Amino acid sequence: MRAIMQDEKTKKLAVGQAEEPDPSYGDLLVSVRATALNRADLLQKKGVYPPPPGASNVLGLEMAGVVEEDCGAWRAGDRVMALLPGGGYAERVRIPAGMAMPIPAALSFEEAAGIPEAFLTAYLNMFQLGGLKAGQTALIHAGASGVGTAAIQLAKSSGVQALATAGSEEKLAICSELGALQAFNYHDGPFLEKVLDATGGSGANVILDFIGASYWEQNLSALALDGRLIIIGTLGGSQIPGLHLGQLLMRRLQIIGTTLRTLSLERKRKLTAEFSSFALPRFASGTMKPVVDSIWSWHEIEEAHEHMANNRNIGKIIVRIEN
Repeated sequence: MRAIMQDEKTKKLAVGQAEEPDPSYGDLLVSVRATALNRADLLQKKGVYPPPPGASNVLGLEMAGVVEEDCGAWRAGDRVMALLPGGGYAERVRIPAGMAMPIPAALSFEEAAGIPEAFLTAYLNMFQLGGLKAGQTALIHAGASGVGTAAIQLAKSSGVQALATAGSEEKLAICSELGALQAFNYHDGPFLEKVLDATGGSGANVILDFIGASYWEQNLSALALDGRLIIIGTLGGSQIPGLHLGQLLMRRLQIIGTTLRTLSLERKRKLTAEFSSFALPRFASGTMKPVVDSIWSWHEIEEAHEHMANNRNIGKIIVRIEN
């Protein structure tokens, strides 16, 4: 089959040939119509974020497509979207049937491809790990990213007040449009006092952080009593010199680090089922939506990666898998 492959010498990506997926019992064979970019793809391309054992070496952590063969309750022709451990940049993938989600009729394949990784990541970290409840406050960094735009909408749909940070006036406007109570431009200086002002001095119950070390001190000070800092990226560094743990003890703070890709299949199935019950009706009604920044041909994959690497996107960058 055709797939986007990486040249071992140049490290460039281009459409080439890959092995066909070999479905096991209980797997769906899916013809991929669209996939989406994630920061993890850029890291894997550099050789610093390898796929888990048994996963495809082809990039791509999510897809939307059409079931090719009947399997359990699924029928050939059904439109599905799913999270993947790898392999989304290809014509076909195999997925456990329990990982598939039906695509709401109102959504295109390109829109649906932007849902699984971003929304499942946000849902896992804010609600299953962060324990957010209606009436609480979440601070969402990189609010205009794929995960950020998903997190803001999930917060709003759950009665959670969302605050966000982003790096341009255009991105701040999108955060507000999606439901953020306030959005702060990190180029204008520290966000700490703005978060405390917005929360009446109490701070955020959960902070969803992609940045890491450079935000560490502000994040801790911006947390409410019993607050949870969820770290899902280290774009601002991973080393914290002179780490002092006193604040964690005195204010009963929790620091949680996680990656969705390395969760067990059983945990991913349960996450998918819980998320589907909550979110699919909202996608169908238009209450929530995937935010699509741009759609690229798979022959433009290098340009699409550059677009993400330069932080130009608002929402998801979609790649169309063309027949």
